Amino acid sequence: MVIALLAERGRTALSAQRLMRADTAEVKVGPTGTGAVGQHLHHVVLMRPRTYMNESGGPVAKVMQHFKVDPGNLIVVHDELDLDMGQLRCKFGGGDNGHNGLKSLRKSLGTGDYHRVRFGIGRPPGRQDPADFVLADFPKAVAGDLAVELERAADAVEALITVGLEQAQQRFNS
Repeated sequence: MVIALLAERGRTALSAQRLMRADTAEVKVGPTGTGAVGQHLHHVVLMRPRTYMNESGGPVAKVMQHFKVDPGNLIVVHDELDLDMGQLRCKFGGGDNGHNGLKSLRKSLGTGDYHRVRFGIGRPPGRQDPADFVLADFPKAVAGDLAVELERAADAVEALITVGLEQAQQRFNS
């Protein structure tokens, strides 16, 4: 959802890249955000895998190879059970913490050294299986909060690109 929002901000659409098993779009990001014009712009490739999360590493690696992206310039936005809804964390590197998408990335890239925007979704209620929880749609009751948090996560991605990790962490790590 964050990638789709960034594409929308950049006034472009994600398009299917069948051989890469991904949707991609190219945008410019600058001091005024995605879709900026003028000087000091960063060329950014947005990418959303067209696979199951636990197989996302292969498409990410293919897109990175095609666009010649170094892992140190990769930003992965992912859900995080250990953060409550409404919390974000920007970080570089780290472990998988049981996240199958991150495990797939590490396997395909050979490293966990990339930037992350951890999007808090909280723990499942009661005894619900965490796998079922993360695969379910967000409840309608949180739709308003979700829209705000998606905007914040997109802002965090833009901040990582334009001002770097330290300033992004100061602004977004709640």
